[in-house]
Amino acid sequence: MKAEKKEVNAIVLDVLIKGHPEDPRPPFKREPIIQAMGLEQFKLLELVPKNNVSIQLYDKVYIGDAERDKIERVKRRIGYNDLTQTAKGELPFIIEKVIKEREPDFVAFFNKAISITPKLHMLHLLPGIGKKLMWEILEERNKKAFVSLADISARIKSIPHPERMIQSRILEELQDPDVKYHVFTTR
Repeated sequence: MKAEKKEVNAIVLDVLIKGHPEDPRPPFKREPIIQAMGLEQFKLLELVPKNNVSIQLYDKVYIGDAERDKIERVKRRIGYNDLTQTAKGELPFIIEKVIKEREPDFVAFFNKAISITPKLHMLHLLPGIGKKLMWEILEERNKKAFVSLADISARIKSIPHPERMIQSRILEELQDPDVKYHVFTTR
C-alpha cells in the first residue's frame, strides 16, 4: 500500500481557544484546537497551536515536518461532520479561495481528465456535466488546451463558472463518506 502524502500547509477554518465544546473533559483541561483544511488534498484536520500564538480564520499555517512557527502538532484528521458550524460555514469560501490560488491545477484537470470506466468519464463527476457537455469539453480541449478557468467559460458557453463546479465537487467529496471516486480529495 502506498504511503499517504502529508499536507504541508493548511488554512484555518475555526479557532477553538477553549478546546472543542464536545470534549468531555472540564474546560480547564482542554487544549486549544484549530480546525483547518489542507491546501493540497483538502484534508480536514485538527491542529494544536503553539502557546501564545495568534491565529485567525483564513490564516495559512505550515504543518510540514520542518520547524513550525504557529502549530505545535497535527492532532488528527477529521471528517466533515466533526467540523464546527463556523468551520462548515467557512469551508465553501475557503475552497473557493484555494481554487483561485491553484487555478493552473484545476485547468489541468479539464485538460487531462480521462475515462474512469467505459461508461464514466472523470468530467462526469463534476455537477452538471453530462455526455453532451463532456463531448463539447473534449472537442474544445483537442483544438487547443485550456489556459485558464475564464478560457473554459469563454469557450464552453454552458459552463459560465467552472470554479463553482469544482467547488461543489470538492464539498461533495468532503461531505459524503460514501462517495466512490475522489477527484480532488483523498479518502
